[in-house]
Amino acid sequence: MPNFPKQHFLLYKHFTMKNLLIIGGLLFFTIVSATAQPRSSQRIPLIGSKAPAFKAPSTNGPISFPGDFGDRWKILFAHPRDFTPVCSSEILDLAYRQQDFNALNTQVVVISVDRMVSHQSWKADLESINFKDRGKVKIEFPLVVDSSYAIAYKYGMVDTQFTTGQSVRGIFFIDPNNVVRAFQFYPSEVGRNTEEILRTLKALQTHDQHENILLPANWQPGDDYMKPFLTPQDKEALKKPDSDIYFINWYMIFKKAR
Repeated sequence: MPNFPKQHFLLYKHFTMKNLLIIGGLLFFTIVSATAQPRSSQRIPLIGSKAPAFKAPSTNGPISFPGDFGDRWKILFAHPRDFTPVCSSEILDLAYRQQDFNALNTQVVVISVDRMVSHQSWKADLESINFKDRGKVKIEFPLVVDSSYAIAYKYGMVDTQFTTGQSVRGIFFIDPNNVVRAFQFYPSEVGRNTEEILRTLKALQTHDQHENILLPANWQPGDDYMKPFLTPQDKEALKKPDSDIYFINWYMIFKKAR
């Protein structure tokens, strides 16, 4: 400390503390502004757009998304935090349905803003649990590290309701051409339905396997399709007694699935 006369000491101390407070306030404002700006400007990739690419470490090793998964469908599944109750139930349910996703040529990729040591510890703990009396299960899909929030920002999944930083319960359905085909967001307090994820995936794949069809409300595999319009072939088919085309009115036209 400078060798000030005693009568100047209190004045020196006053200005020193004041300067520290000013500097601290400026630093805090800068940090908050830097955090708030990306959150306010984050954008959700629209349906029909290319899935944003990223490279990141995971519990299965480094991955490059979506390139590493080739012509498979991809489910990008974000959750808020490791070692939380709802997230744990979701990951275990996904793990029990891994073979269903494999049968649909689909890779599940899970991300959150936690670090690798947390992912590894949580994964090991989950694999020791007998959830709903279904036995223990190995988690084969990668848990991706997004501690910098880079992926969450790219996909518009930073939860602005939490100042500590976490991602929302987001799901992106990405097709073999790496195009976003659908997405679903849930609040942190509500867990997702694995059956609905599989149903949506099957509906998208069914749409791509058939020409000129739509899938009606509550559609399940094996249910009849809808037609956006009648083709000349459809109009000819309607004249036959065993036609697979039928309608309720002119804007609700159906095609038998079998």
